[in-house]
Amino acid sequence: MEGKKTAGRQKIPMEKIENKASRYATFSKRRLSLYKLAGELVQQHDVDIGIVLSSPTNKPYSFFHPTVEVVAQRFLNPNIELSDTTKFVSTCIRNNVSEIEDRLAEFKIREDVASKETIILDQAKKMREIGWWEDIEKLKTDELTQFEAWLNVADFNMNYRLKQLENEVASNTS
Repeated sequence: MEGKKTAGRQKIPMEKIENKASRYATFSKRRLSLYKLAGELVQQHDVDIGIVLSSPTNKPYSFFHPTVEVVAQRFLNPNIELSDTTKFVSTCIRNNVSEIEDRLAEFKIREDVASKETIILDQAKKMREIGWWEDIEKLKTDELTQFEAWLNVADFNMNYRLKQLENEVASNTS
């Protein structure tokens, strides 16, 4: 068996980072990763969580979900029954977070589709530049498949737009 090519993940001893710039950069990266992990905990387990940090320059940072009041009340007395107002605020905040996450997922899907369409359109542009109408027989199988996919997308988009225009005309006349 061949030896390892890299050192991989190794245990780093806990010691103060002497270089100020490195210390600030490390703090920022770790703070962001802590926030990300806290957000994942909230998403996956629907928990109340609070983080308070102080930077090397003594600047305070915090992350609370759903609110500081809820986290503080739970910390001081884990068995306490929250007031109706606190429950309402907490529910509203959780709903807002869920809506934002849904929108983010939708934007990610749109971004992926737009990226794929851009690639297809760029390839179609290249084909147009080389005179593909005259040389369509010279296309390779994968190029022909990509061209067919581009035509299908264009056909779908045109039909969709035609239906939109027809619906607008129908709604305007009635």
